[in-house]
Amino acid sequence: MSRSRSNSLDAKRRRTWFLFLLPALIVYTFFMAFPLVNSMRLSLYTGKGLTPDHFVGFENYKELFTNPLWKDRFFNATKNTFIFFAVHMLVQNTLGLLFATLLSIPFRGRNIYRTIIFIPATLSVVVTGFLWQIILNPRWGAVNKLLKMAHLGQFARPWLGDPQWVLIVIALVSSWQWVGLPTMMFLAGLLSIPDELLEAARIDGASAWQTFWKVKIPLLKPVIGIVSVLTFVGNFNAFDVIFAMAGTRGEPGYAADLLGTYFYRTGLAGEMPAARPNMGVGAAVATVTFLILMAGVSIWLFSSRHSSYEL
Repeated sequence: MSRSRSNSLDAKRRRTWFLFLLPALIVYTFFMAFPLVNSMRLSLYTGKGLTPDHFVGFENYKELFTNPLWKDRFFNATKNTFIFFAVHMLVQNTLGLLFATLLSIPFRGRNIYRTIIFIPATLSVVVTGFLWQIILNPRWGAVNKLLKMAHLGQFARPWLGDPQWVLIVIALVSSWQWVGLPTMMFLAGLLSIPDELLEAARIDGASAWQTFWKVKIPLLKPVIGIVSVLTFVGNFNAFDVIFAMAGTRGEPGYAADLLGTYFYRTGLAGEMPAARPNMGVGAAVATVTFLILMAGVSIWLFSSRHSSYEL
């Protein structure tokens, strides 16, 4: 009797969980899964407009990887996207961990600094891009003015017009805007560490630096992994900040072109010299981007599961 009652309660719980999950599943299916599958389907077709209807199999992928019309820009955008991601990992997430560590220490006015760090993340990317275009203006921008005032005028340059610097500069601007998100996530992880562990480390004679590396960092590994994955996915879908600061071609000379802007030109706006959009090749670009993301996330999931088994 008790076993049957327990089974009925479990079944009721499962139905309740399913009802709570159902709205999210519906939204995910219609706005994530269906567009993804449809994009993969379109990558096997060619034709005019946004709905190519002539089946060509993997010909679009062959064109993407072998035809110089598409290949050169695609590999350039892929390389730039990896660089864009690396800058965010090194600058944004490192600063986020540093800020979170400082904010986890009780001091007067701590909440004010939390707000200041997070405020840029609430701004529109278009507003942020326009603001930094003014600050980085080579003639009357604040950056070059400050360099000249500090007698460092030899370092002044047209930051958004220099092919060697434009991608790094835009990545730094993006890191400045979004550093508040990893800061808050790292801070939540640090505040969840039991005080007993930190006190035990102090009693054992560990310095603050040793406590950070030997106690806090190992306990933060799940948060670090999640932040890394979110950064990876966000950067490989980046479009708006490049569009706002360097246009759809990542000027100058495609130096700041990412996979997001390349897909936009290929599938929607028309990539020169092809002139007209090719949704089939654009869908192939989107599918390859998804495969890169899936591979990266899968590697993280496998490594995190393997490390948890070792523990």
